Amino acid sequence: MHSPPTVELVEVGPRDGLQNEARTLDVPTRVALVHRLADAGVRRMEVVSFVRPDRVPQMAGAEEVLDGLADLRGRVSLIGLVLNRRGAERAAETSCDELNMVVPVTDTFAARNQGADTAGLLEQTRGVVEVARAAGKDVSVTLAVAFGCPFEGEVAPARVAEVVDRVLDLGVDELALADTVGVGVPTQVEELGAAALADDRLRSLRFHFHNTRNTGYANAWAATRLDLGPVGGRVALDASVGGYGGCPFAPAATGNIATEDLLHLLRRTGTPVCGPHPTDLAPLTGTASWLAEQLGRPVDALLGRAGDFPEAP
Repeated sequence: MHSPPTVELVEVGPRDGLQNEARTLDVPTRVALVHRLADAGVRRMEVVSFVRPDRVPQMAGAEEVLDGLADLRGRVSLIGLVLNRRGAERAAETSCDELNMVVPVTDTFAARNQGADTAGLLEQTRGVVEVARAAGKDVSVTLAVAFGCPFEGEVAPARVAEVVDRVLDLGVDELALADTVGVGVPTQVEELGAAALADDRLRSLRFHFHNTRNTGYANAWAATRLDLGPVGGRVALDASVGGYGGCPFAPAATGNIATEDLLHLLRRTGTPVCGPHPTDLAPLTGTASWLAEQLGRPVDALLGRAGDFPEAP
């Protein structure tokens, strides 16, 4: 480490946490979830996905959800995920602060997820950036299956580097490397992260980890050990309250790393965090329990079961 890390939490529970669940939550319940997370201290949150409701019915009503979050303007940075220029045009008409475009680094996953190959989606990304800039919104790009693909298997670092180069050439505000199916290990975090950080066009770096094979938290810790000097000593980490999440187009892509479990790790190691108050995680574990009732299935996170340590004063 050449500089002490600061972690920016990006809560993805209202989007990734819900998109693969058997039970679809209505708009008022999704709005209530975002408000609960905001009250717990979350300050950056991916709250909707501008996708076709026939493909991902759990994400229907993105505009209505954002309408219900008008009181959070200026308090929480709200992110809308988009898969193409059309989604970006929808998002540009709403109150979301940031557009997050997804670009899978393998052609097979890209075709299954978005109906185009990686090159086609990179061209779409150019349009997404144009739309976001015209609307005065930030824009980030998440490179899906950067650590491994369920259809093509291992992904060569050179392939990831090729896509990173194309994305950074568009002048995006942030690049995210995603372990969409939870196959990544810390050595990959080190290799892919270091390569991205060596590019002086990189403005901000984020990671998205799933804990499918129980390596998600080790990967998150590895991300904080990178030389983050080129991006001001800060790294952003996606996490989902309760550990919910998964991709409808990736077999066996189970939950994200859990927000409360991640924050417990960071607090116990003395790692500075932007977001929820680091001494009291009870509002988050309470929100996870509430969400479990709405979804009709148990929480995947562990902190709420074991209890916080030490107990908050």
